[in-house]
Parts: sequence; structure tokens; C-alpha cells
Amino acid sequence: MMKIISVSRRTDIPAFYGGWFMNRLKEGFAGYVNPFGGQKYILSLKPEDVICFVFWSKNYTPFLDNLKSIENMGHKFYFNYTITGLPNLFECNLVKKEISIDSLKKLSSLYTPKHINWRYDPIIISDITDYDFHIKNFENIAKELEGYVERCYFSYAIQYGKVKRIFEKFENENCLKIIDPDKNLRIKLANNLADIASKHGIKMLTCCDDFLLSQKIRKAHCVDGKIIEELYYKNGFKFGEKPTRKDCGCTDSADIGTYDTCPHGCIYCYANINKKVADDRYMHHDKDAAFLGYNKVESDKWVEDVKRSQSEKNILNIETKLKIKKKDSNTTLFDYT
Repeated sequence: MMKIISVSRRTDIPAFYGGWFMNRLKEGFAGYVNPFGGQKYILSLKPEDVICFVFWSKNYTPFLDNLKSIENMGHKFYFNYTITGLPNLFECNLVKKEISIDSLKKLSSLYTPKHINWRYDPIIISDITDYDFHIKNFENIAKELEGYVERCYFSYAIQYGKVKRIFEKFENENCLKIIDPDKNLRIKLANNLADIASKHGIKMLTCCDDFLLSQKIRKAHCVDGKIIEELYYKNGFKFGEKPTRKDCGCTDSADIGTYDTCPHGCIYCYANINKKVADDRYMHHDKDAAFLGYNKVESDKWVEDVKRSQSEKNILNIETKLKIKKKDSNTTLFDYT
């Protein structure tokens, strides 16, 4: 069955794992582990099995040279590009905003503005990133991106349990306060940002906060079947929504990333529990392993286990079908007419 492949919500593959990803394309498959249940899966990455890749990154610069090769293999793709312009304190290992903006412009020139979702995500309200900061910061970025993007996706930082604990530690270490803004402030700021975006020819879309929806602000679908359809499938294709959290509007997809592997070190990241673990896994990652963040020996064993399990399921399905067929053939039909 063909799939949309998310690359990736769980880590920044274009920025840090481009070599691994290209190896997986050559091999024609990748493994991934369900982060909640631990189940292991093998996913085909052959062009005939992939509807579209949805790439996610905060820095596409290291990945630009790979795109032509990916395209030549027959793959389709579009980009979620996060550029927040937050102070380095919040995104400690991120490249400068100017580098990301330049990279986005190159992407837009290589493809089209329709291929890119600019993500101003998340919005963090704090002592040093207050309301006025975001108005000025957003204006500066939107002005730079005018003509290069058509859509801006945004959301406010969600303080999941582990993120909240990280925030509290961060506040104590840096003597500042992160504020969880009330609904009125969120609406006011969102509408002001939408006005700025509109001035630069950019539509504003909210990720997961449906109470922000209005004539100015539409619902975001970060993995979006309609975008894929418009870009690549003019005659349409079947897709359905598969939300990842409340008010999420994402289309069904499979993600090949791994938690605790991204070295960006963003304090708001829900996919990293431990920065040191993420740094270590990046520094020692095996480009030849089917499962990102694991070594080849371990990955190869899992690949065999998954294949064996799938083979056993297929045999069981065949046996079940044969039993049903045999039972049907032995059934006597009586004609009472």
C-alpha cells in the first residue's frame, strides 16, 4: 500500500541525517520503532510505494544537494521549514536565522513557493520574547520571505509534562519567566501576525488551536493530502485524516524518525527528553543501520524479526482463507422450489 512518509516529526533528518536517509533510499526501505509501544516496522521507500515525502527541518542547507538525486529516483516531496527567529537561548544549536532564510529562498527557487510551509512554530511568550518581540520578529522574517512562501503555519508552545519540567529548569537556570498565555492574548497576537503576513502575500494557518480560526486564519494541515494533490496528483488520490493530537488536521502518514536523536537542543522540543543522549546518538549514529539511532547489527536483527513475523502472518492469512474456501465448498445447498 502506498504511503505518505513524514521525514520527520521526531528528529531533524535533513539537517543531521541526510547521509542515513540517502542510504535508506538506495536500500529501498527504512525501519522505525513506535515510540509509545515499542513495536518495530519496516517501511518501503521505493518510489512506487511512496505517495510523497513530507520533509521537516530547521536547516535544509546540508540537504539541498540531495534533493536532485531524490527527484531523479522518481520521488515527490514538499517541505515544512521552521524559522522562528527566537533567541539562541531557546534554540542553542540552531544556525543563524539568516542562513535558514537564505536556504528557504534557494528551496523556493529550485521548486515553487507552493512546495514550502514556513513554520513560525512554536510561539514562546517570555520575559525576553514578549508580545512586541513577536510582532517585530515576525515582521522581519515575513518581509524577507515575501514572494518565496505562500503559507505560514504557527502554534503556541504546548507545555506537555516533560516540556513543562524542562521549562521550569530552564527558567531557574536563566532567571527568566516563560508565560503560558491566555486565550485572549493568543487570539490578539495571532490576528496581528495574520495582518502582517497578509501584507506580505502570506496566508496564516493555525496548527491545532481551532479557537483561533477566522477569516484571517485557516486550519493548518502540516501533512496535507490537498497540497500533495495540487502539486502532484491532478486527478486526485485517496487520503484520510489521522490527527496526532487535539485539533490536529494532518493526513495519514508514517514517520521514520526516532526520538532523542536531534542535536538542535531546542528547549520546547517534545521529541527530546535528554539533550546529552540526543547529542551522543547523533555523534555515534550508524549511517548503514535501517533504524535511525541504532547500530547496524541491532537493526539487521530487527529487520529479520519483522520479516519473519510478517511472513508468519501471511502464511496464517493464507491458511485461514483456504479453510474458509474448503468449508464453503463442503456446504450442501438445498433447493426447495
